[in-house]
Amino acid sequence: MATVRVLRRAHDICTAAMQQQNYRSLALRTRRRSFASTSAFHIAEDGENENKKSALPKSNPFYPKMFEPLDLGPDIGTLPNRVLMGSMHTGLEGHSIPRFLLPFLRAEEDHSDLSAMAQYFKERAEGGVGLMVTGGISPNRAGWVGPFASKLTTNEEMEKHKLVTDAVHSVTVPSVDNPHGETARICMQILHTGRYAYHPFAVSCSATKSPISPFPARALTVPQILDTIGDYANCAVLAKEAGYDGVEIMGSEGYLINQFLVKHTNKRNDEYGGDDFRQRMKFAVDIVRETRLATGPDFIIIFRLSMIDLIKDGSSWDEVKILAQAIEDAGATIINTGIGWHEARVPTIVTSVPRATFSWVTRKLRDEKVVSIPLCATNRINAPHIAESILERGDSDMISMARPFLADPDIVNKAREGQPEEINTCIACNQACLDHAFVGKMSSCLVNPRACHETELVIEADSIPTDMKLNIAVVGSGPAGMAFATTAATIGHNVTLFDKSNEIGGQFNMAKRIPGKEEFYETLRYFDNQIKKLESAGKLQVRLRTEVKYDDMKDSSAKEWGQFDKWIVATGVDPRTPPIPGLDHPNVLSYIDVLRHKAKVGRRVAVIGAGGIGFDVAEYLLHHDDKTDHDITADEVNPQEFLSDWGVDGTNEKRGGLLDKVTIKNPHKEIVLMQRKKGKLGATLGKTSGWVHRATLVKSNAVEMIPGVKYEKVDEDGNLHITTSKGERRVIEVDNIILCAGQTPNNRLEEDAKGSGVEGKVYTIGGAYEAAELDAKRAIDMGTRLALKISDESVIPGKHTFKAPVGAEEKLIGFLNEFK
Repeated sequence: MATVRVLRRAHDICTAAMQQQNYRSLALRTRRRSFASTSAFHIAEDGENENKKSALPKSNPFYPKMFEPLDLGPDIGTLPNRVLMGSMHTGLEGHSIPRFLLPFLRAEEDHSDLSAMAQYFKERAEGGVGLMVTGGISPNRAGWVGPFASKLTTNEEMEKHKLVTDAVHSVTVPSVDNPHGETARICMQILHTGRYAYHPFAVSCSATKSPISPFPARALTVPQILDTIGDYANCAVLAKEAGYDGVEIMGSEGYLINQFLVKHTNKRNDEYGGDDFRQRMKFAVDIVRETRLATGPDFIIIFRLSMIDLIKDGSSWDEVKILAQAIEDAGATIINTGIGWHEARVPTIVTSVPRATFSWVTRKLRDEKVVSIPLCATNRINAPHIAESILERGDSDMISMARPFLADPDIVNKAREGQPEEINTCIACNQACLDHAFVGKMSSCLVNPRACHETELVIEADSIPTDMKLNIAVVGSGPAGMAFATTAATIGHNVTLFDKSNEIGGQFNMAKRIPGKEEFYETLRYFDNQIKKLESAGKLQVRLRTEVKYDDMKDSSAKEWGQFDKWIVATGVDPRTPPIPGLDHPNVLSYIDVLRHKAKVGRRVAVIGAGGIGFDVAEYLLHHDDKTDHDITADEVNPQEFLSDWGVDGTNEKRGGLLDKVTIKNPHKEIVLMQRKKGKLGATLGKTSGWVHRATLVKSNAVEMIPGVKYEKVDEDGNLHITTSKGERRVIEVDNIILCAGQTPNNRLEEDAKGSGVEGKVYTIGGAYEAAELDAKRAIDMGTRLALKISDESVIPGKHTFKAPVGAEEKLIGFLNEFK
């Protein structure tokens, strides 16, 4: 009953607040008077500032276009470079959970205070980016991303954001034009989710339900539309009062504004709908116009415009152009490119999307010269040479990178200094960012666990006091071992890294061979570079081709082994062999045989196990050409082939950007993919990327997926006998059977050390600690966190694993999911 009372009280608060929206317009009109200016918004014409400087500006010797300043007109000024840090919902944006509800949730982190958000953006400003955009903040309660998500509607909420803007404005960003640099700038994204809202107050242009939310949206009335337009402007005014340099109005990705634009969702027949696109775009244009009027000419307004929807009944190219012109006329400063709706069945940001695949969309609009304000290209831009090539070709005036700033907050500075090898590259895996965001969990990054945890995980060079420095042996140089070794050595411990292989990387050396996972090469390059730097500094020794055994660990008398205070066991996993008769047949291979040892595989293949490894192996076999045996890099992946494979119109002349027919390439293999469990294959794959892996196999027409299988035997001819979930007995005639039936921890060193004198020195991490799937995110996070605490006397074997604190939003989402 207590739970019911709490939920009812929360519901009453929301309902009462929704009824107060009509009173906001009065406050908005009052604020407008303080910002409105009699001068019209001004965009500098070409050549207007020709005589501003007596000498030509210098250029960056490494990436001249990327570091060319961008003039946004006399009222706003100049950005120091062409890089925009795009919006990402991280969970740092705060929330609007009622105070009385917080104790009930028992969260480890509240996040109502924005100090962590301030530090997060300050570090990225210090990293040299030209302009940043926050995660989405709602202009009213109906627009919440989820229940009690972040919004900006009150002075109390506005005051909290001053902590963020003050932190950012304390930073100066270098510029080739200004030796003193430019004050760092940040815009706040205004995001109304519309029918994508994960709460029962969802609204949209029409009464519809999205496929990615369980809550149907009710249709806005015309008065409610007018109120919502006012809410956007009011939110922008509050953002300006909070110190933000501008706002980004989210008009793409299928959110509320985008929903008004297309017949796919807009079923209205009044002045905000119908067959006339100018009526459907009225909502978007009015929002920009009212926002400009409310904030004055000295405020950046970015509009995120969906240039290719990738859905049926999406916008036509002519409609995109009409909207772009109208948005500029209404007062926008920059148009940022939006690619695809969240419900689109075309991947747009996952790692299998080639680099800069969609920059041509922005180029198409730029070439047609229908607008004069800067255009920004987006999606899968994760390296400075990619950014430079986009700008150099003239695809856009700016480039946006979002997740790359999670992976490395210093990516722009490292590019400026000509050190691309130092960059910790985003691999577009989604595992710690989007997958977290969609369940209310604080975002992070697989390759950089500090992301969004800057105030919690502090890694400072040589920060360990001399009396706390340890001599540490790390056995295994996979993700967990590399993360521990580099972090521990950086903060001041003496580290020796052992591996029996002739190269670092562990399972990453197999993962990089999977089509769509070419970015893993970059992670290996980054760790290799860091390890070599630490070696050169005398902080880390690497001993490859060296297998450590328990006898070595216990031999304290030997000078070589007895010096270590701690042993970190990061020896990874062993493939699990299921109890199936006949697995000793020469046709049977393990995934290690195929991916590491490059065993030849026949055309007809059975894959036993449909977890992450099974899907990876199936995709590898579909696309890998045994004749060339060439593993391509991320820069070699062909964007045109990707567009063709997914049915994208590479000219964007088709409405929504989709072709009528998808071209299917001839696959290299015929595959039967099986699992013991009943239900959908690949159910444990990533929340936001798993569907891509499943769709890739399905659309090949070369993969049969069978759940609920009982494996009977492998016969003398190497064929696999199974019984299906329906009791059907089948003989699958194949050339090879590949085992992908999971893993077991390789924790033999830990087991051997139990009961001995070294037991208290042995700490097992990564796959050797827990072998569920191959979880690089968990392994790198685990290694990093232990390295920061290893000198603490309270950290002993068995009590050496640490996780990020659970926030109030995650607790609330989890609680509500119990009632679904």
